[in-house]
Amino acid sequence: MEQKKNIKPQLPNPKQFKPKFNFYWIYLAIAVFFAVSLFWDGGQTSKEVPYSKLEEGLRSGCVKSMTVTITQNKVDAEIDPKCAEQLFGKTYKEGDKIPNINALVPSVEEFSKLITELQKEKVFTGEVSYKEGKNYMEMFLYSVLPILLLILFVVFMNRKMSSGGGGPGGVFNVGKSKAQLFDKGDSTKTKTTFKDVAGLAGAKQEVEEIVAFLRKPDKYTELGGKIPKGALLVGPPGTGKTLLAKAVAGEADVPFFSMSGSDFVEMFVGVGASRVRDLFRQAKEKAPCIVFIDEIDAVGRARGKNNNMGGNDERENTLNQLLTEMDGFGSNSGVIILAATNRADILDKALLRAGRFDRQIHVDLPDVHERKEIFQVHLRPLKLDSTVDIEFLSRQTPGFSGADIANVCNEAALIAARQDKKSVDKQDFLDAVDRIVGGLEKKTKILTQEEKKNIAYHEAGHATISWLLEHANPLVKVTIVPRGEALGAAWYLPEERQLTSREHILDELCSLLGGRAAEEVFLNMLGTGAISDLERSTKKAYAMVAYFGMSDNLANMSYYDSSGNSDFGFTKPYSEKTAELIDEEAKKIIAEQFERAKKLLKEHQEGHNKLAQILLEKEVLFAEDVEAILGKRPWKSRADELLLSQVAQEPALPTETELNTTDEA
Repeated sequence: MEQKKNIKPQLPNPKQFKPKFNFYWIYLAIAVFFAVSLFWDGGQTSKEVPYSKLEEGLRSGCVKSMTVTITQNKVDAEIDPKCAEQLFGKTYKEGDKIPNINALVPSVEEFSKLITELQKEKVFTGEVSYKEGKNYMEMFLYSVLPILLLILFVVFMNRKMSSGGGGPGGVFNVGKSKAQLFDKGDSTKTKTTFKDVAGLAGAKQEVEEIVAFLRKPDKYTELGGKIPKGALLVGPPGTGKTLLAKAVAGEADVPFFSMSGSDFVEMFVGVGASRVRDLFRQAKEKAPCIVFIDEIDAVGRARGKNNNMGGNDERENTLNQLLTEMDGFGSNSGVIILAATNRADILDKALLRAGRFDRQIHVDLPDVHERKEIFQVHLRPLKLDSTVDIEFLSRQTPGFSGADIANVCNEAALIAARQDKKSVDKQDFLDAVDRIVGGLEKKTKILTQEEKKNIAYHEAGHATISWLLEHANPLVKVTIVPRGEALGAAWYLPEERQLTSREHILDELCSLLGGRAAEEVFLNMLGTGAISDLERSTKKAYAMVAYFGMSDNLANMSYYDSSGNSDFGFTKPYSEKTAELIDEEAKKIIAEQFERAKKLLKEHQEGHNKLAQILLEKEVLFAEDVEAILGKRPWKSRADELLLSQVAQEPALPTETELNTTDEA
């Protein structure tokens, strides 16, 4: 037999049911007080009657005694039981309590004369007492209530500031730091580690050294080394700067303070500087520790760039305090500052000098090997099909940041779920990138047959020129289906290179002008759909002349200011004659490449028309279609080899989109 264990019933914890204080209780108490004050009569039964009724009772001798309230002109009279029926019109039994009557008199002086007259006539023989009545409700409204409302207002504002911009402690602690603390052994500590950061080998090495210094400082101090004051993470948006800081918080065995640069900015004067002081005070108490300031450009912008009509700039005061705390007269040993920004060119020079931010860690866009590592991280939670090739995905996405890759993976999973698939396959990733780069397909957008023909010839011109030129980006896919704000789009696979030659730029210009050239050669018209091509080609031409020194008449001259802090604040760094020369050189380059595109299209007129016809029939054109018509490209690049090896069955992922827009778009 099973033995039953004696299980002691658990009694409920009294503290568990202890009611918590609610601020609305105060409102309820005030409402109850007013209700009681208005309707409570002190436990006495009294009936209000007109003054004529009171005078009638006095003249008939029915009043035994009276109390006159002077300040209120009110009389409270005790009635003889014999006259109750006469005054109230109701018969009272023996033992019933006869109510008093009260009435308002026109004037206490006139009523006193009436009482004196009736006493002389022996009509009224009762007692008369006078008192100065106090209106407690009136006293409360004029004296107690304003003070109570003021207290409630202060409490209310304190609670609002606590939950809003005032930080913990409310309006009285508005100058306190709003940094979030991740302490050692804290259960709320971030779970992100360096294993979750992929593709940032150089930046991760720099940050790992800081974490190692905090864990084992003796290893470095024995050789005379000093702990760095700060490290600035610089890079384009989405490259993983904040993620790297989260990994530091997860890996470091020291307290970690995290806040944004905008947290220092406040509408009150002096609040930003006060928060900086409080932040470093807390950091010194927790030293050794790490302080992370995200988007530091919100408070670290270069001083003196904006005029405030002689007024005191609160942001500059905050920056001055930050500079003083980072490397002032006092010592901040053991406190390391990490900061992140994608606008390092606008930061104050004093903030970037050695001794404050000793290291600037550049977090660049990932290369092909780093993109593969990033894909491996973001593909972990997905259920993948056997058709998904990570190597293929990484090579097909040049220029993608870590955030872009994460978005691609998430969008692919959503597309697969929308189609009720059991796993995410390769086509889902293709559709995801098409959706992200080009926009949503608008197959319901109505286009006339003439408009379709114009778009097809325009896009076929781009495809033909890009295929025939050596340094142009190889074509991946062309479509005339409206997508986003574009009436047509072409995807290319640019080769990843660090340096670009003059021949590369000229071939790209010729490819960009191929659409407008095709319209002029084959349709004898010029449409508004080439606005994006013209804009990009004009910028490239001016960059060649004014920045890269690639023109004939302005060779080896550059007017580009890479620092962003040009001393030429109100004038151009060149004369008006040079400006005219720049315009002439840019026009010359564009005109030469336009004529070059027209010549190539005339030489391959038959192939171009076939490509345009395929676009009109199928609305999409792939690289193998172009190869079948124009032949193999005589120039082989890594991008070409990859493209032709993967394009047999499905199109490659688009990475650079050319939009065929209208003026209205």
